[in-house]
Amino acid sequence: MSIRVKYFLFVIIVHGLITYLVFLQLQDKKGLFILAEILILISLVLSFQIYTGFVKPLRFIANGVSALEDRDFSVRFQLTSSSELNKLIQVYNSLIDNIREERVQLQEQHYFLERLIQAYPAAIIILDFDGNIANFNPKAEEIFGKKSSNVVGQAPAVLEHHLVGHIENLAVGSAEVIKLNGTERYKCEVAQFLHRGFYRKFILIQEVSKEILLAEKKAYGKVIRMMAHEVNNSLGATNSIVDTVKSFLEEKGGEVDVEMAEALALAIDRHSSLSRFMHNFAEVVRLPKPQLDWVDLVTLVKDVAKLMRANLEEKDILLNFDDSGITSLKIRLDKKQIEQVLVNLIKNAKEAIDTSGQISLRLLKDPVQIIIADNGSGISPDVQEQLFTPFFSTKKDGQGVGLTLVREIVLNHGANINLTSREDGWTYCTITFQ
Repeated sequence: MSIRVKYFLFVIIVHGLITYLVFLQLQDKKGLFILAEILILISLVLSFQIYTGFVKPLRFIANGVSALEDRDFSVRFQLTSSSELNKLIQVYNSLIDNIREERVQLQEQHYFLERLIQAYPAAIIILDFDGNIANFNPKAEEIFGKKSSNVVGQAPAVLEHHLVGHIENLAVGSAEVIKLNGTERYKCEVAQFLHRGFYRKFILIQEVSKEILLAEKKAYGKVIRMMAHEVNNSLGATNSIVDTVKSFLEEKGGEVDVEMAEALALAIDRHSSLSRFMHNFAEVVRLPKPQLDWVDLVTLVKDVAKLMRANLEEKDILLNFDDSGITSLKIRLDKKQIEQVLVNLIKNAKEAIDTSGQISLRLLKDPVQIIIADNGSGISPDVQEQLFTPFFSTKKDGQGVGLTLVREIVLNHGANINLTSREDGWTYCTITFQ
């Protein structure tokens, strides 16, 4: 039963009893009876006015609550003739105005934050209260190769990326530079923020490969130039002395000391080796910018395969080329530099195979990739972390220049290179063109 019904029942019962009592007591006194009836009518009118005075605020409160439930913050009430009701209306209107302003401000901030997250040059992954992905910006899509629509609402493991394992081990508030596949470096940071009284985690991933590689190149370039300057100056002077002594001994004819002649020959040979050593280092620094032209990648890879087959047959290594049915694939690149890259990588694959192994060349179209695989000795986890590091080599007499040169050429083409060993016993080197 509503308050309204209860109120009217109360008024009717009370005034009915009063009327009945008045009738019993004053039925013989017409003047007093009429006066009592008038007073009862006045009481009924006052009761209705009192009801109206109470109902208006209740209706106002009900309308206000309904507007709030509908999230309609544009509703404002006009002032009335009731001073008591006007105070309530003023409080409500002031409250609605404040809520509307704060709501608009929050919406603007949310929109700005959303746009900032979408445009931010680093990957941002925001997790919900259950640790599932709630927000996945375009840079994250690029790094992980997943669409936002396919990962939102799922656990980070769905990303299927090497970074996920490293990120899961990071404590909140910590940051770490993670190196993958020799060339890829990412600065990963895990933090949290307060939302609705509970903490939520977010992950910030910055790709710092280009910055670090540029700093590395500047550093070792300066060192190489200094070494080349000092070594060439020394070689020039000592070569002049050795040539003078050699000429002097040759003029003496039969009186030439055999041991002395052999020592001079060894010195000249050592000078030549040292000169070649410095030349290999200098190649990395003097590497010219690629001269881009339209090249058929299918023809280029086939030509390199023909060139290297004879060299591989010495170790009974079989070279296979799989073009995946692609008859022609033209892209802009420097033909000579990419040929050098393929030759170096095939030589590395050859050296990883003892004998009677296999090397596979594969070409893919979407995205454009060259995959060089071998079933050699593979790459250990320790070596994996050092791949493409300038001057790092696992070979006894290696200078660590080959892969450094390969990395520079590939990156100068705006491409990526990935070198890793898999559980199937094969080592895959993948060059991906953008």
